[in-house]
This record gives sequence, structure tokens and C-alpha cells, in this order.
Amino acid sequence: MADTPPGWHLVDGAFVREFRFPSYAQAAEFVARIGRIADEVDHHPEVSLQYPGVVSVHTTSHDAGGVTSRDVRLTALVDALAV
Repeated sequence: MADTPPGWHLVDGAFVREFRFPSYAQAAEFVARIGRIADEVDHHPEVSLQYPGVVSVHTTSHDAGGVTSRDVRLTALVDALAV
């Protein structure tokens, strides 16, 4: 099992993190950027968008039954998008 990246939590076999944005529109753009990067690396997290500007990201490798290096890489990419 991979070490939990800083800022993320291990919950039920997935890395989970919540991001907060000043507006719903900014949070929605973040979700779209996650979608583009997930397609590029062919590893797709579960993402939810809530009002007023909260995005929750869950990533796990279903084929491996938990988190792997693919999830660690994805968390780093998602974190870089949030800056």
C-alpha cells in the first residue's frame, strides 16, 4: 500500500481530499481540469462538486483493490491543479 500523500486521507481504501474555492464557478473549473488530467493519465477519480465551492476527490485503483502508485501520482497532479 502506498503512503498517504500530505493533505489527503485514507478512507475505505481510497485517498480522499476536499478542496474549497471562493466560488462555485471556480470549483467547477477545477473539476473540469481534473477531468482533463485524469484522461491524460488514464486514471479517473470520483469527484463531487457542492455549493458554495467545495470539491471532493476520491481516488483508488479498483483493479488492485486499494491505492497504488497511480493514485499517488494522481493526488500530486490534482494538488498541482489546485495551486
